[in-house]
Amino acid sequence: MSLAGNALEKDIWELETINLRDFGKGKHANVDDTPAGGGAGMVLRADVLAEAIDATTDEQDARPRLLMSPRGKPLTQEKVRELSRTDGIVIVCGRFEGVDERVIEARNLEEVSIGDYILSGGEPAATILLDAIVRLLPGVMGNEESGETESFENNLLEHPHYTRPAEFEGKTIPQVLTSGNHGKVDKWRHEKSVELTRTRRPDLLGDD
Repeated sequence: MSLAGNALEKDIWELETINLRDFGKGKHANVDDTPAGGGAGMVLRADVLAEAIDATTDEQDARPRLLMSPRGKPLTQEKVRELSRTDGIVIVCGRFEGVDERVIEARNLEEVSIGDYILSGGEPAATILLDAIVRLLPGVMGNEESGETESFENNLLEHPHYTRPAEFEGKTIPQVLTSGNHGKVDKWRHEKSVELTRTRRPDLLGDD
């Protein structure tokens, strides 16, 4: 079972889901309609989404309200850490061509993107966001230190990892990692992190 799944069973976090269809309008419980001004696709109705949000929040609810959207600000590890320190979050999953702009403004939804690509709905993006947050909650990771050395912490990609066997298809583990000298190991890992980051994500170092 995943870290998030184990943590859910231990009541470290909880999840409540709301079905937009429960707030749909008309005989067919419609949650969307054609875009004003014409065009392809459908747009989530402002009134439907507002009622769904209001059903789980009130004016005193200080939880961040996030809308998973490809036009949102890119999700970063810093943002994940910020959200992990809150008392919970409300995540709205977009569908179809998008969400009526008026409900985004009226319900103060913060648009968040997990990358420069399009999904058929916001649910997979929400799952990614939740997984990133939950693993940072106290008591979720067995070794809290592991979360401090991973990619995007300190704006560096994670260093390479090795384990048994000592030799694999003619390739051996770097000698420094088996030297027992923890100072040299730490230095090597940092240098490799910087090297990988400069090669693959120079933007993290400000080198782009």
